Amino acid sequence: MPTTTPEHDARIASMTFASVYPHYVTKVEKKGRTKDELHQVIEWLTGFDDKALERQIKSGATFAAFFDDATLHPNSHLITGTICGYRIQEIENPLTRNVRYLDKLVDELAKGRAMEKILRAE
Repeated sequence: MPTTTPEHDARIASMTFASVYPHYVTKVEKKGRTKDELHQVIEWLTGFDDKALERQIKSGATFAAFFDDATLHPNSHLITGTICGYRIQEIENPLTRNVRYLDKLVDELAKGRAMEKILRAE
């Protein structure tokens, strides 16, 4: 498995959450899931409720700023597997790993995984 490069990490850090968010919505809705379920997954990972999420989108927050403001769920380390060709648990850059956590959760939601499993209920 490839490891991320500094250029890749910098590109992810400078992307805005608002530019990716519509793709998340489209992806889950296309597979029969809802925007509310997407927000539930995002809130579980980041601590952002709907209002806080809206502020992040409106402010044009980069992923770096988005995750700086987030309070990562204590069970986020349980998110494992491969996303975009990277094994999540092997990504060394914390920000890139956090973004891939989010990508993985959105992916699991779109694939119809049970919410209890997505939210890593123990």
